Amino acid sequence: MTTSDGGQGVPVPVRVLLPDGQQLTARLWARRETARGWYYEVGLPSYRNGEDGDVEPAEYRVWVRAPDHVRPLDGVCYEAVPTERLERPSVVREALGPRRPSGWVLLKLEGGRGVVHAVDCEEAPAGVPVLTLDSALDAAEHPGTRLCSLCGAAAELDPVLKGFDHGFDGEE
Repeated sequence: MTTSDGGQGVPVPVRVLLPDGQQLTARLWARRETARGWYYEVGLPSYRNGEDGDVEPAEYRVWVRAPDHVRPLDGVCYEAVPTERLERPSVVREALGPRRPSGWVLLKLEGGRGVVHAVDCEEAPAGVPVLTLDSALDAAEHPGTRLCSLCGAAAELDPVLKGFDHGFDGEE
């Protein structure tokens, strides 16, 4: 694939490691951070046949993984290379961590008893239907059903069942 600058600026040299172990100097056009790591767009030198049948220099551009397939060259500044970074999570998201999946599941026990778990609880049964909030609350109100305190189902559903004011001002 032959490409031109396209308004991207001036590329800088970078070392590319080829699958057969060879190393060559290529041109670094851009860098992109993805959830799987960094990718660099490099232009590998090559030749192509022109319309008149003559051989002319060309460049083949490809995205490669860094640092698996590229290495910096001593003395080269890479600060001007166009760089796309992943959007950083908000401070709140960093503090709280990833969101848990929504929903609850009911572990049915003998004698009509049960335990309501969050879907990602290690004690939650596999292959059972995921309950909506209303269904989880209905199940929790059934005599003999309790809310799991390991996964937080109790902390999440108790205030809804008992009211948010429960426990304030000396109320039990």
